[in-house]
Amino acid sequence: MDRLKHILVIEDDMSILIGLKDNLESEGYLVSTSTNGVEGLKMAIENEVDLLILDVMLPGMNGFEICKKIKIKRPLLPVLMLTARSSEIDKIAGLDYGADDYMSKPFSIAELLARIRAILRRTYPSIKKLERYTFGKVSIDFKKMEAQFNGGKLHFSRKEFAILNYLIQHEGEVIHRHDLLNNVWGYNKIPTTRTVDNFILDIRKKIEEVPSQPKHIVSISGVGYRFNY
Repeated sequence: MDRLKHILVIEDDMSILIGLKDNLESEGYLVSTSTNGVEGLKMAIENEVDLLILDVMLPGMNGFEICKKIKIKRPLLPVLMLTARSSEIDKIAGLDYGADDYMSKPFSIAELLARIRAILRRTYPSIKKLERYTFGKVSIDFKKMEAQFNGGKLHFSRKEFAILNYLIQHEGEVIHRHDLLNNVWGYNKIPTTRTVDNFILDIRKKIEEVPSQPKHIVSISGVGYRFNY
């Protein structure tokens, strides 16, 4: 069974915050909240969050700056911005900072929930797991959990097969360590990001011709990894 989608709401208006939390939880989402920009940014980066709902006017750090920093640290995390401002220039600014959607207050909770569902469908589509894949000198049969390198047998653990499957299905995309933790280990069983790095190092030793100069699983400094065919 898939885990609950985790939504972080950063909003300093307590009446709006409580209303959002209650409605989102009634829809089956796991919800975390913050009323401060600096604290909210830290939560978004360090926790397994699937969607960020972000107010623009916040104490500590405004929503535009938070969105800008989030898209550097966690580029795949979708952001829906909320604001009392309704001018076109502010909406454009939010989108230019990387927001995936934008709603002006006051807003319809039904429309907000519909937009959230749409964002989550786009960001986390249902993907059928790969059965077979070949790249470089590597051939993998995910269904049989067998792999070869240059014709010789490779030994992968179940977790290593899962990591490769996820990376391959997102070929060319920058995958944050937290996204690997989130999607391979699962929300309720989360090791540290260092564990992810150790698994990647072990996989590279098996699939890269020169593990210290990887061509297929490339490190993205301060973020995570990208799989190249």
